[in-house]
Amino acid sequence: MPDSGAMTDLTGGKPDRMLDVRAVFGIDTTMKVPAFSTRVDHVPEVDPAYRFNPAVTLALLAGFTHNRRVMVQGMHGTGKSTHVEQVAARLNWPCLRVNLDAHISRLDLVGRDAVVLREGKQVTEFQEGILPWALQRPVALVFDEYDAGRPDVMFVIQRILERDGQFTLLDQNKVMRPHPYFRLFATANTVGLGNLNGLYHGSQRLNHAQIDRWNIVATLNYLPREEEIAIVLARLPGMAASEAGRKRVEAMVAVAELTRKGFAVGDLSTLMSPRTVISWAENCEIFRDPARAFRLSFLNKCDDAEQSIVAEYYQRCFDAELAE
Repeated sequence: MPDSGAMTDLTGGKPDRMLDVRAVFGIDTTMKVPAFSTRVDHVPEVDPAYRFNPAVTLALLAGFTHNRRVMVQGMHGTGKSTHVEQVAARLNWPCLRVNLDAHISRLDLVGRDAVVLREGKQVTEFQEGILPWALQRPVALVFDEYDAGRPDVMFVIQRILERDGQFTLLDQNKVMRPHPYFRLFATANTVGLGNLNGLYHGSQRLNHAQIDRWNIVATLNYLPREEEIAIVLARLPGMAASEAGRKRVEAMVAVAELTRKGFAVGDLSTLMSPRTVISWAENCEIFRDPARAFRLSFLNKCDDAEQSIVAEYYQRCFDAELAE
């Protein structure tokens, strides 16, 4: 359970202003969204270089404004979880991100009995888990890697997916009603289809009743070339400062696009995500050598039989051989 700290005072809190979506997010809409005036510990930091996908942003804002359960689905490295966090950051909305890997159990979510010291004596006391803690506060709870959750965890989550979903703590004989400004989001690589293409080991097939409870499902795909270039340049002002740096980033994104096309037609078993392109650009500044940075950032992750194909992509975009 997170340290309550400043959040304790917010159990009765609520948004105290309305923001103009056009002014804050640059999206052509008349929509207004509730927000908090004061930042607290659990509000994510604002990333001024972050670029919002309009369709996904509107879906998330509908979740914040109208208490819709929103799932964001898409390939790895597209920034799904970061997208939710950056929307919350601009609303000053406390946000808690939980990765549903195989180690997260029902007890982690619900809570468990623990031995604590009270007045010098050891006593057994129930300590609530992540879910009841967040449910009682104006918190945006984000389940990351939602399709990797264990079955026992998924059935716990299913209880609160209804709009007014009450949560029963059987251990405490207690029924919890969600805070009016509790919000629920999830990110996933697949929409409950499991590991169909071999990229996402650990992803589970989800039953339709589980998926059907999400009010909105948005898709975040890889960005158009110009937008991806702009994101990389925003992350690395040093490259943006020179024409040579900008040309280099354009070539990097071109390589990434070729790997995605190669993956789509079955030539490659992996691909470059925007996250990998940014890592490659950052490593370029460290090693001062795009070829060495490329090998360390992506090529060494590829199957040996596919490395010649990827090296050819590099040669086509950089007009240079990829040295061994």
